[in-house]
Amino acid sequence: MNRYKANPSFPVYILLSIGFLFIYISVEYKLVLSDLETLAMNLKVRKMTVSEIPLMVDYFLESSAEFLKGMGADKRKLPARENWIGKLEKDFLKPNKEKEFFYLVWLINEEAVGHSNINKIDYGNTATMHLHLWHSVKRKRGLGVEFLKMTIPIYFREFELKALFCEPKAENEAPNKVLRKTGFRFVKSYETIPGWINFKQKVNRYEYKKEYQNK
Repeated sequence: MNRYKANPSFPVYILLSIGFLFIYISVEYKLVLSDLETLAMNLKVRKMTVSEIPLMVDYFLESSAEFLKGMGADKRKLPARENWIGKLEKDFLKPNKEKEFFYLVWLINEEAVGHSNINKIDYGNTATMHLHLWHSVKRKRGLGVEFLKMTIPIYFREFELKALFCEPKAENEAPNKVLRKTGFRFVKSYETIPGWINFKQKVNRYEYKKEYQNK
C-alpha cells in the first residue's frame, strides 16, 4: 500500500507556472525585439514637400470607411483628390504667418511612412495638431512616440507657439496613448466636430505648453 497520497494539483500548478513564464518571456522578447528594430531604423521628421502632398491625400482617400470612422473621420466628407491637393499646394506657398495648414512628413530610412500637421493656427500663440502613420505594420511599435518627440519642437520653433493642442477621438486608443507618453497633458473630454472631415464625436483634449520642453 502506497503511504503517499497523490497531489493531483501539483502537476497542474507546474504546468500553469511554466505557461505563464513562457507568455512573460514571449512578451518581453517581443518588446525587446521591437526596441531593437526601432533603434536600427533611421527615423527622420522634416517639412513635407509639395511633391509629397499626394501621398498624404491618398492615405485618406484609399483608406476604408471603417478605418476612417475609427479615427473619427467621415469618408463622405473627403474632398475630391485634385481639389484637395490644389488647396494644400496653394496654402503651401504662403508664409507661416498666413498658413491654414502646415505638414511634416515622417520617414524611416528615407521612406515616407506617415505625417503630422497642424491647423487652427494662431501664430505666436496656439495650434491644433494631428498625427498619422500610414501603414498598419508601422503602428503599435512605439514609432509614433519617437516621431512625435521630434515633431513637437518643430511646431514650436516654426510658429513661435506657446501651446499645442490635440483632440483625438476618445475611443481611439493609439493616439491617446502616444500623446500621454510624449508629455501632453489631459485637459477634458467633450463632444464636438473636431475638423472639416470629421463627424460629431467625443474627443479628449490634450495640451502641450512650451515650458514642457525643458522638463
